[in-house]
Amino acid sequence: MAKALFKPLPLNSPELFPVNIFERIPENHPVHLISDVVDKLDISHITAEYKGGGTTAFAPKMMLKVLFYSYLSNVYSCRKIAKALNENIYFMWISGNSTPDFRTINNFRGQKLKHHIHDLFTEVVKMLQELQVLSLDIQYIDGTKIESVANKYTFVWRGSVEKNKAKLEEKIQKVLGDIDQQIQQDNQEANQQDISQKIDSNLLKLKLGEINQKLKESSKSTQKQIQKLQQEHLPRLEKYEQQLQTLGNRNSFSKTDEDATFMRMKEDAMKNGQLKPAYNPQISTENQYITHYSIHQKPNDTTTLLPHLEGFKQKYNKQSKQVVTDSGYGSEQNYEMLEKANIEAFVKFSYFHKEQKRGFKNDPFGIQNLFYNQEKDFYVCTMGQRMEKVCDTKRTSSNGYESTISIYQAKNCQGCPPEVVHSEECVIKLKQIGEWKSIIGSTNSKRKQEHYC
Repeated sequence: MAKALFKPLPLNSPELFPVNIFERIPENHPVHLISDVVDKLDISHITAEYKGGGTTAFAPKMMLKVLFYSYLSNVYSCRKIAKALNENIYFMWISGNSTPDFRTINNFRGQKLKHHIHDLFTEVVKMLQELQVLSLDIQYIDGTKIESVANKYTFVWRGSVEKNKAKLEEKIQKVLGDIDQQIQQDNQEANQQDISQKIDSNLLKLKLGEINQKLKESSKSTQKQIQKLQQEHLPRLEKYEQQLQTLGNRNSFSKTDEDATFMRMKEDAMKNGQLKPAYNPQISTENQYITHYSIHQKPNDTTTLLPHLEGFKQKYNKQSKQVVTDSGYGSEQNYEMLEKANIEAFVKFSYFHKEQKRGFKNDPFGIQNLFYNQEKDFYVCTMGQRMEKVCDTKRTSSNGYESTISIYQAKNCQGCPPEVVHSEECVIKLKQIGEWKSIIGSTNSKRKQEHYC
């Protein structure tokens, strides 16, 4: 039987010239591409973050190369990156055998890059444009919800804060009135008029200062009320005011991540859609490359299109000629904005998919199925009654956009069954949308009037 032979171990065989382990990296490996891209970036705005004096710092471009390759390799932990710099030949090559520890990597990412990461992203996109890979003339826009790491039970709702604040203000005014009756008798009427003012934390502090100056010999109950105002009511009032300031135009936020807004997330495997603290990022793509992104605190996509396009124009000093989105962005404000900006829009209106269903087409009470006389401007209901235009009214959206609503109503409903008289067809509200155009595929079509009940 022949004897088995095994290859000798390289480390046990002496060599005149040591082996260069970097020769094992293929020429088409991503580390070479990342290194070439970062070398062409202008990072003067990052180097300006460094202060002179002290010991030497790791080269910013080397740190950028390490972070870019780490993210490409799905490695995000600073400790894992620091470990790879000592164990992985690709990390060794791209770092030039530099070994910054995890604190250095974390400080560079959290402090030096905090306000410049979007600028770096823009520079890379401009490189692709110069290479004619991208034209930036078209944007395919879509969004998603990204859940925050905050606890979902740390919510603060605007309605609850405003309700509790109103109750507290009413209680404070009652306590101030009781104290005022005890310590002021001469100018009671003037003080009662002053107490009726809207209470906030600054006014409450001023009132407490005035009371303390006037109060020399008072009863124990009065002292107790003043102490309760200072130690209990004033901190609560300041907390509600701070929460309303944090909310801004939002309806909710998380206590542990105040930038996150509670949004309805997509259904999970059990088809449970839950309200969780999250963000609404919007992404523009072209030729399967991400060309622009923006983070929003509003859950509705219709309210994000305008600031997203403005951010694109600000970054690249130009606007796309075409915009393609789904029906989540269809709104009167967005159609008008795109038309004024001379942008060719491929945007479905919000009722597009609903109009394809049989129930929608066969609904006898739906506005889309009623006869409309365009010349005389009236509708005919299912029971044969003419529905004349009653008036126009205004409606303001959450973005402050004002729409015109026309109301049509039947003059005589006598003889109609009770279920029809109280149905939605008796009063119809229509949004006046003029000459909106929703381009579906390559066909221009007038935006249909929406039915509101």
